[in-house]
Amino acid sequence: MNAECATCGNEYDKAFQVITSDGRSYVFDSFECAVQALAPRCEHCNCHIIGHGVEVSGEYFCCTNCAEGAGRAGTRDRA
Repeated sequence: MNAECATCGNEYDKAFQVITSDGRSYVFDSFECAVQALAPRCEHCNCHIIGHGVEVSGEYFCCTNCAEGAGRAGTRDRA
């Protein structure tokens, strides 16, 4: 049975469902489409954060370098 991707609209027989922590449900045909729809963006460089990232006062950054570049001094990775 085909399902339609929430990001690109492609109908695909191997689509998968993602349910978020707040209960919303999405169907995607690829991880790329899931990332485009769900991954937060870095406040400094605007890239999609697909790893751990860094959170500072409710803002998300892809790394400490970007957090510090945005003026959030003293951040460190939790690797």
